[in-house]
Parts: sequence; structure tokens; C-alpha cells
Amino acid sequence: MAFNSVNFYEILGVETNATSVQIKCAYRKLARKYHPDLNKEEGAIDTFKKITTAYDTLSDSQKRKNYDIINGIFKQEKQPTPTPAPKETPKPAPKKEEKKEFNLLKTLKYWQAKLKKQNHTKSLYKPQKGENITTEVKISTEEVITGSKRIINILTTQTCPNCFGRKFINGGKCNNCNGTGEVSKRKRITVTIPKGVKDGSKLRLKGEGASGKNGGTNGDLYIIIKVETKTKYRFDKLNIYYNVPITPFEAALGEEIKIPSFDGTIKLKLPPNTCSGQKFRIANQGIKKNGKIGDLIITVSIEFSHDLSDDEIKLYKELKNLSKDDMRKNLINEN
Repeated sequence: MAFNSVNFYEILGVETNATSVQIKCAYRKLARKYHPDLNKEEGAIDTFKKITTAYDTLSDSQKRKNYDIINGIFKQEKQPTPTPAPKETPKPAPKKEEKKEFNLLKTLKYWQAKLKKQNHTKSLYKPQKGENITTEVKISTEEVITGSKRIINILTTQTCPNCFGRKFINGGKCNNCNGTGEVSKRKRITVTIPKGVKDGSKLRLKGEGASGKNGGTNGDLYIIIKVETKTKYRFDKLNIYYNVPITPFEAALGEEIKIPSFDGTIKLKLPPNTCSGQKFRIANQGIKKNGKIGDLIITVSIEFSHDLSDDEIKLYKELKNLSKDDMRKNLINEN
């Protein structure tokens, strides 16, 4: 059962000149009848919401006064029975009262206020989508390449299950939500991090935001991805760029080196006389996404040990004496 009128007096079943005590009694009687915990009939929740809204307005003297003015409700007071006046000499009939001047501006303001009030009343029952929530998740380079699943905790809101978002129960403020109509709630959500996701990407989880109002849909959860920056890897579309250190003898002689990767190890054959900064492309070892596979592009840099043994130092000295190359002969002499 549901009321079809927005007349708050009719909803509570009281006269327009009802006292505050009569209004409160009427509300309590109806609230007990239609409370969702006691009445499981279809439409009981909507009726309970309308009853609460009507009481919220009529129980407040200022709200009630404004409501009566906007809706053109005027209370009639009983007039005392007039005492018969003594007979007097008939007087000339009074002139007819001149018709009051029609005030267009005042009439427009009246109907504008009335329409605004009606729209506000309708909005109380209009479904509203819940708010969206945004959070950040920091991932490693490995998760970019392989993808992963993360469990995150978010703080969201939902409609108060005690007052159903109406803020009042039995004429008083709901003690479960303190009159806000909403309660906070923590949720654990599993998030799938797709392969090849970029730093700053935004993932959307539909319906995982704050709860909607009056039967509206939930908001969405937006996750901003932050990729760890302190790494030897970088990404460009599906390609992976990897800086790999090599020893001087590996660069000079040309060796087969093993490079650790996220799928195991990769072997790379260096040609003799490899230079520092030289690049090598290994096909189909990049990011796999949407049926496509990128490449792994390796940049080698020649690095020396900071803890050379006496024998190693001796060999470097011999190599120095044997070498006849002047590595800086092509540099421009600025003097």
C-alpha cells in the first residue's frame, strides 16, 4: 500500500489544524504499521519513507509554516458568536469594495515557490547514483609484465539499514547513523592488474563505489595505477627496455651471457668488441597483450669490479703495456 498524494496532512491522516501532539501520535501509529522490520508487504518501504518525510516537515514549526504558505493551506479559527446590535436608523448602503489590484509579480513568486517545493518533495524519492571512489595502487615492474591480482581495502558508504536513509525513526534521529542516513563500511575487493598496464592508467570497477540512494545504482571505483620507478626496466607500448651490465672481457671476447627475466633466463650471444651502450633486440620477449607480443631491447654497459684481486690488477697492467691504441686520439684539442 502506498499514498498517491504529496499532501503531508493526508499522508499522516490529520487535519490541517492538528496539534503537534496529534501529529506525533499519528506518525507513531503509522510508523509501527509500515516499518519494514514489521511489514513485509510490497510498497511498505516507500510508504514508510513518505510518512517519515511528512512528519519531519510537520513536526517542525518553521518547516510546517513554510509548507502551509507554499501549498496555500490556511487554518480557520472559530469566530465568537456576535452579539446582536441594537436597531439603528438604516444607513445608506456602503459602496462596493473596489477590486484589489491584481499583483502579477506576487502571484508568479507564489507559484514559483510552490513548484520548487513540489520538485524538492519529488527529489526525496528520486533514485540517486552513489558517489564514485578513487584510490591508488602501486605495482612492481614484474606485475606490469606478467599481470597480477591485488586485494585492496576501501572505505565506502551505504544506506543506513536501520532508517533506510530517511534519517529519522519514530519521530527521533536514527541512532545508528546519527541522522545522516548513511553508514561507513570497509570492503575488500580483488583487483585484476592486466598485463602491459601503464603508469597513471585508470581501472574502473563498476558498482564498487558508494551505495546509491532511493534504489539508485552504486557508484564506481576508480583505481589509478602507479608503477615502481626504481628499476632497470622501462616500457614503450609492448616493448621492454632492459639495461644489462657486462664485464670488460665479455665485451672484448664476445661471450654468451645469461640474462635473468620474469619467465626464467634469456641467453644472449655478444659479438667480439661489443661497445658500452650497444643495443640488442630479442624478438617476442616483450609484453603479451591482445594477441600481440613486443620485443625485449637490451642495452649493455661495460662495468668494472670495485674489488679487484692482486692478480686481476697485474693482468690489467700487462694489458695496458700491450695495448697500443689511443682511445682519445679523435677528440678535438681545445687548446
